[in-house]
Amino acid sequence: MQQHISEQIHPGIITIQGMLRKIDRLRLPVASCRDVESILVRQVGKEIDRALPWQAGHGLRTAAISLLIGQAVGLTSGELHDLKLAALLHDIGILMLPRDLITGVNTLDSESYVTVQNHPRLVASLLEPFFFLREASVLMAHHHERWDGSGYPYGIRGQFIPLGSRILSIADAFDAIRIPEVSNRVARNKIALRIIRVAACTQFDPELVEALRLFQESIPDSDLLEPTMRNCFDSHWK
Repeated sequence: MQQHISEQIHPGIITIQGMLRKIDRLRLPVASCRDVESILVRQVGKEIDRALPWQAGHGLRTAAISLLIGQAVGLTSGELHDLKLAALLHDIGILMLPRDLITGVNTLDSESYVTVQNHPRLVASLLEPFFFLREASVLMAHHHERWDGSGYPYGIRGQFIPLGSRILSIADAFDAIRIPEVSNRVARNKIALRIIRVAACTQFDPELVEALRLFQESIPDSDLLEPTMRNCFDSHWK
């Protein structure tokens, strides 16, 4: 199966690997290193968007939501930085799947489902060699785990799942929820939050879901991304 995957990975992976290699070779003062990494990884995120155009912007939005939850629960600046990198890059593993599985439009047979479940392992193995992504790669490897232990690829549960992975899982799902009949983003976000809350204690860490709820209720008639989240997110690029 591994050979089958490697023969069909998206050609964009080669480009992305080259970009990440250049970032990893940078030798900068600690004070400016995170800023430069953030800016350059954001460019890598645009490459992922070009490869997955139907979800363009997903990484950026997921990063914004992740940062808000991370700030709410008191992550350090270093932890927020690693979380941001993980959110921007978390879908690289999709590009390592066979092309017929990338779009996710076809019904999966049992073998294909196992292959899809393996993609967090693939992204971890791809990114682990890059020193600046050593923590972020761990967060990406576990962002499909579930609070009740029924997730993948390892089936770990609760507090055993890294905190950043639990945050990334919620942010990823919150942005990915599609509500076609609702065009207003404020209304869409409220419905998406209800869906997320239903999955608290099963799929998601209930305390982190509550942190997202409290943030949204603190800005009741505004868009989660415009301008409050965007301003919060931009502050972490500087």
